Amino acid sequence: MPNAKFKIEAKSDSTARVIVKARSFELVIDEPENLGGDDKGANPVEFILAGLAGCLNVVGNLVAKEMGIELKNLSFEIEGDLNPLKFMGKSKEQRAGFQNINAYVSVETDASEDQMKKWIEEVEDRCPVSDNLANITPLKISLK
Repeated sequence: MPNAKFKIEAKSDSTARVIVKARSFELVIDEPENLGGDDKGANPVEFILAGLAGCLNVVGNLVAKEMGIELKNLSFEIEGDLNPLKFMGKSKEQRAGFQNINAYVSVETDASEDQMKKWIEEVEDRCPVSDNLANITPLKISLK
C-alpha cells in the first residue's frame, strides 16, 4: 500500500491565533488570554494532546474489532508537562516541547485483563500519533 499524505494549510489571524484548513474543516488555534490570545480555540499543545486522543480512539476501536473485543465505553484523559520558558525566550535549559505525556485510557468491556493488556500494547504500537510523539520524525521548516 502506498504512503498516505496528509496536509493542512494555515493563516495567521492574530499574533496568537491561526486558522487552519484541514480538508473541508476549519480549526481555530489560539492561546488563552494569559498567553496573549483571545481564547477562541484550543492552543497548539492542546491540539497535540487532542490528536493523540483521536488517534487512540480510532486505533483502539480498530484493534478491538480485530481481536473480537466489544468496547462499551472508551474515554481518554491525556496530560503533558511543558515548561514555557524556552518558547518565551527566557531559558535554554529544557526543551520547548512536552517533557512527558501521560495518556490514561478508560474502557468498559467484558474482555479479560490479559486481552486488554494485549489490546493496549497493540494500540500503542499502531497509533501513528503516539509513534510521532515517541520517536524522532524528520522535520524541516523552511521559507516558501
